[in-house]
Amino acid sequence: MMQRVSALTQRELSAAFLSPVAYIVAAVFLVASGYLFMSNTLIDGGEASMRFMLDTMAWLLIFAVPMLTMRQLADEFATGTIETLMTAPVSDMEVVLGKFFGALIFFVALLLTTLMHVILLSRYGQQDIPAVLYGYVGMILLGGLYIAVGLFSSSLTKHQLVAAIIGVAVLALMTVLIDALASFQGGQWRVVLSNINVLHHYHNFSRGIFDTKDIVFFLTGTALFLFLTVKVLESKRWR
Repeated sequence: MMQRVSALTQRELSAAFLSPVAYIVAAVFLVASGYLFMSNTLIDGGEASMRFMLDTMAWLLIFAVPMLTMRQLADEFATGTIETLMTAPVSDMEVVLGKFFGALIFFVALLLTTLMHVILLSRYGQQDIPAVLYGYVGMILLGGLYIAVGLFSSSLTKHQLVAAIIGVAVLALMTVLIDALASFQGGQWRVVLSNINVLHHYHNFSRGIFDTKDIVFFLTGTALFLFLTVKVLESKRWR
C-alpha cells in the first residue's frame, strides 16, 4: 500500500510543480509572508516573535489552500483521467492519500521558505525556539486540515473554480462564521463554538501552549474530511 501511495504522491507533486496556479499561489504566499514579516515583525522596538506573522498566515491560507487543491480531483473528472485511476490496481483510499500527501509536501516546502525570517529575526532578538517550532508544527497541522477540506471540495465537482469556492466557503464556516457566532453567544454555547473553531485551536500552537486536545482536533478533522472524500469517490465509482 505504501508503495502505491508513494507513487501517487510523486505523481501529484509532479503535477503541482507543473501547474501555473500552484506557482501563482506560491508567489502570493511568499510576497504576503515577506510583507507581514517586514511590516509587523522586523520593526524597531517590536516584539521578536513570529506569532503575528503565523497567525495572519493562518487566515490567508483559508483562501490560498483551496486554490492549491481545487484541481486535484476536479481536473481528473473534467479530463476523464479519473477513469484510469479507478481501473488501476489502487484503492480510492490510496488515491486520496496520494493526493493529500502530495499537496501537503508542497505546502511544507512553501512553509520552509519562511524559516529565513526566523533566522533573520534571531540575529536581532532573543528567540524562544521551542515556541517557534511548536508554531510551525501547528501550521503544518492546520495546513493538513485545510488540504483535506480542499480535497473533499475538489471531489464534489469537475469545475476547478467551483471546487475552490466550496473549499473557501467550508473553511470560512469553520473559522470566520463560528468565530462571529461565538462573539454573540455567552455561557456554554460560547465554549462549544470556541472548541470547534479551527483557529482557536491553532492559536494555542502559535502561543507555544502544548495541549494534546489541539493535536487530536486537527488529526481527527483531517481524517474526517479524507474519509468523506473517499466516500465521494466510492459513490462516483458505482454511478
